Amino acid sequence: MPDDILRTFIAIELDESLLHALARIQEQFKRQVPAGSVKWVAADGIHLTLKFLGDTPRGRLGEVQAALEKACAEHEPFEFLVEGRGCFPNFRRPRVIWVAVRDRGQRLARLQASVERYVAPLGWPSEARPFSPHLTLGRIARGATPAVAATVGQVVEKAVVEQIGSQRVTAVSLIQSDLQPTGAVYTTLARVELKGKGEVAEESGS
Repeated sequence: MPDDILRTFIAIELDESLLHALARIQEQFKRQVPAGSVKWVAADGIHLTLKFLGDTPRGRLGEVQAALEKACAEHEPFEFLVEGRGCFPNFRRPRVIWVAVRDRGQRLARLQASVERYVAPLGWPSEARPFSPHLTLGRIARGATPAVAATVGQVVEKAVVEQIGSQRVTAVSLIQSDLQPTGAVYTTLARVELKGKGEVAEESGS
């Protein structure tokens, strides 16, 4: 019998208070950009992606979990800040609207590097581009003209977005993404606690 193939990624899930703050930023932008120019991410679905896996056989979920346990055993809980805004690739030709994650002490970057070190050998290679932590608020709609996209970029560039909030990182999650016509539906498959160097990470399914 063929193994189920799931679409998965590894991420840090955000606190409700931070998700509400991000929703307020989205509302601020929605009032200023042309109608229909941006496909906004549902606020309760915003997360900080550490590694996108994509096609994942259900039978291999245990291997990924075990790799995350090893990675998380090397790190203690920490905190990052969310402040500022930007567009990929730039404000003139935006495709993605995001808010920035401030990784003081590079603890987030080191955690992501550990995830790569243990997961990549399982057959999910590391991306060529460097890790750039951010939280995606929305993407330019497919039907938007270059002029409309540029207008969105101008709105984002002019916006003053100071500190939005902070996030205490205590765990890393393996998440399933089920693409639906109304948007992605996310299911947490495992949550692995950060236990600090030399300790065993605890995981739980859902």
